[in-house]
Amino acid sequence: MKYGILGDIHSNISALRAVLERFRNHGVDRVLSVGDVVGYGAAPSECIALLREIGARVVKGNHDAACVNEMDLAYFNTYARTAVTWTRAQLSSEECAWLARLPLTLDLEDCSVAHGTYHRPERFDYVQGESDAEASLDRLPTPVCFVGHSHVPIALVRLEDDPLRTARAEGSEIDLSDVRRALINVGSVGQPRDDDPRAAYAIFDSEEQRVVIERVRYDIELEARRIRAAGLPPVLADRLFHGV
Repeated sequence: MKYGILGDIHSNISALRAVLERFRNHGVDRVLSVGDVVGYGAAPSECIALLREIGARVVKGNHDAACVNEMDLAYFNTYARTAVTWTRAQLSSEECAWLARLPLTLDLEDCSVAHGTYHRPERFDYVQGESDAEASLDRLPTPVCFVGHSHVPIALVRLEDDPLRTARAEGSEIDLSDVRRALINVGSVGQPRDDDPRAAYAIFDSEEQRVVIERVRYDIELEARRIRAAGLPPVLADRLFHGV
């Protein structure tokens, strides 16, 4: 089975379309999303519709939860709060119901999915280093879990020959053949924050036991104009050009 893993989309329809085109070129069988479908960007309904159209399996992110009044906006910075408030006004009741129904975690035959951590998904904690991954790796029912939330790609693994030590896997290609457990942050489709403005995503081949984190260019200017035209904070458009 070949999986396409979507990092945080954040209502960026141009980036989402560019990544899905890559998935088609790769012959992806199933699309998974680590959540935060909405927030920040100006095309929430379009992104929801496209994910539903292709039958993607999606978990709930903190922005998704906030947009359906499941999180206190006090946890968000000023720009995020403004975007959540704007997004709430754009979504239909049916779209809100779809977001509200999203699970916090998914366990599939070959992998698991969460937004922040697997062991406490409702807390939306960040995984940014080895210590952040320990509890989730202890709880995983599958060999590999894909997450997002930080918008920065990172792979944290426990090898078969050293199963108690969590280490960082270097590079964009992760060989899982000698890995007992792995927690892989696939970055962000629509709002990268690792100084690379290209949309980030992952391809997971369960037969080859290999994950590759890739990037693709998209029309940033178009999305920036969309954000500005919606009256959202200009910084949400400007940051797209720099990947911050």
